[in-house]
Amino acid sequence: MATPSSTLFRASRPAFRSQFFTPAFRRSAGRRWQSSDAGTGTGGAGGTSGAPNESWFQKAWNSPIGVKTVHFWAPVMKWGLVLAGISDFARPASSLSLTQNGALTATGIIWTRWCLIIKPKNYLLAAVNFFLGLVGVVQVSRIMMWRNSQKELEAQAKGEVVDAKEAVKEAVKA
Repeated sequence: MATPSSTLFRASRPAFRSQFFTPAFRRSAGRRWQSSDAGTGTGGAGGTSGAPNESWFQKAWNSPIGVKTVHFWAPVMKWGLVLAGISDFARPASSLSLTQNGALTATGIIWTRWCLIIKPKNYLLAAVNFFLGLVGVVQVSRIMMWRNSQKELEAQAKGEVVDAKEAVKEAVKA
């Protein structure tokens, strides 16, 4: 015997196959969707976004990477990461995380390349990722220089301890 939930799903299938849930381009009876002015080259399949005398704002609004898309707002929000990395320049290198800054560097480098491969190319996202990688490289180099200086100080301190022990042994023998 079928469970009530499976019966409900089976009974609801025709409702989800109705025209209400079918995308508009599939509703036409077997014809390909295209704009009414596809042959004229002004919009639709022609690739342009409207009249030839559009204002800058209209071009930015109607662009495939324009103001009303995630292709615009994701890079705008990602600038926050770049600004946070720049503000970390004031912090001492001892309080920075190599893992975190290494991840930011890798993210910046990888996604900069990706932004230049995808269609449409997103130069705004490529720019923010480039600067994110650049900030990461600076921070990672600061951390590595600090760690090397700490190793040198440690080696110097060990050398001084050895010298002090030898001086004490010489003083005891005398």
